[in-house]
Amino acid sequence: MTSQAIPDVRKSTVVQASPAECFRAFTERLADWWPPSHVLLTTPRTGLAMEPRTGGRYYEWDADGQEIDWGRVLAWEPPHRLHLTWRVDGAFRPLPDDEGASEIEVRFSPEPGGGTRVELAHIRLDRLGADAERIFKALDGPSPGETLARFAEVV
Repeated sequence: MTSQAIPDVRKSTVVQASPAECFRAFTERLADWWPPSHVLLTTPRTGLAMEPRTGGRYYEWDADGQEIDWGRVLAWEPPHRLHLTWRVDGAFRPLPDDEGASEIEVRFSPEPGGGTRVELAHIRLDRLGADAERIFKALDGPSPGETLARFAEVV
């Protein structure tokens, strides 16, 4: 597999809540579902937040107020779609900006019998260059994956 041929990683889950409730939980309650092992700071994280607008950032901070960005909001379309940059390199270290960042797209779709299908896709992994295959292998696996499984538990 070359960095030019890295496929998207797609995961999904169905939760018993409306798309609007899911969108709010995903964007306003990050600390409730974000995996505790997913930390970019070198000190213990004390908070996570997402600025609710296109161009906003999502970030974490520690007790001393040190902040680090996970990325930027590329599209803010409540209650159906959220598109973000993901500033994480192939070794799960922070990237300084969006220049080489991959992206995450989240869709919230009503299910015919009730509830919402939440689909999370890691896209543009090829932007990670030589690290693309490593990050693909780390992210790929059975659905829903740790992040969406934790999200489904709190919604």
